[in-house]
Amino acid sequence: MRHTLPLAPQFYVTAPQPCPYIEGRMERKLFTALQGENAARLNDELSAQGFRRSQNVLYRPSCADCAACLSARIVAKAFKPTKSQKRVSKKNAGLERRATSPWATEEQYELFRRYLGSRHADGGMADMDVFEFAAMIEETPIRSRVIEYIDRETKALVAVCLTDVLKDGLSMVYSFFDPDRARDSLGTHIILDHVEIARASALPYVYLGYWVPGSQKMGYKAKFSALEIYKQNQWTPIGDPHQHEVATHPLSTPPIAEQVANISLPDLTTHRSRP
Repeated sequence: MRHTLPLAPQFYVTAPQPCPYIEGRMERKLFTALQGENAARLNDELSAQGFRRSQNVLYRPSCADCAACLSARIVAKAFKPTKSQKRVSKKNAGLERRATSPWATEEQYELFRRYLGSRHADGGMADMDVFEFAAMIEETPIRSRVIEYIDRETKALVAVCLTDVLKDGLSMVYSFFDPDRARDSLGTHIILDHVEIARASALPYVYLGYWVPGSQKMGYKAKFSALEIYKQNQWTPIGDPHQHEVATHPLSTPPIAEQVANISLPDLTTHRSRP
């Protein structure tokens, strides 16, 4: 089904399918194409409204009977690591960060396959071949970087994050790491390092994707301080994670057309280049 506004991108909604985070729930997504000379401006604007990028598509959950998926971001300036997170940074002090253009390599793909086999063998990416992996990394119409983490001693690639550079922060599109180094908490280290990159670049936020209360897969995001969630069309401090209700009455979810009408869009009639 297509939904559109005059002089605006066209929005579509996917058919319902089983939710990967909460058993027994069905999910659907509202999405639009990300292309053309105004792609960066559209990505900036919609990312600030809870959308995420996947290649040349921007999407946001739009489930008929649930509103559990909440976009999350860290306020970089206000973030304070816990004692546990400080230990993670110290444990990974031997890693070297390397930022490159979004170009897929065989070494990345090998690490990606090992990560999926250990962590998400039954997930939606389990059957992704090398060409699909390359598309995930390389098909980006905006300013993106691949952040690699290299063991200084062994020179081995141990972690990777595909990162978008927004006007107000860094968006962690997808990350994966060596499953044999579980004790090193590499996923946490990647987030902590992105907070440092954002601070050094004077960028206010680090976008983490979706936090889902009640989902063990997403629960780790609530452990970071200065975390905000996008709820009821605004960013707000997460507060007590246990106070966020997973279930939503079906009648409380606005129709798709109403959701689209409430999306704030940049002025796409003129082109503004980004330095």
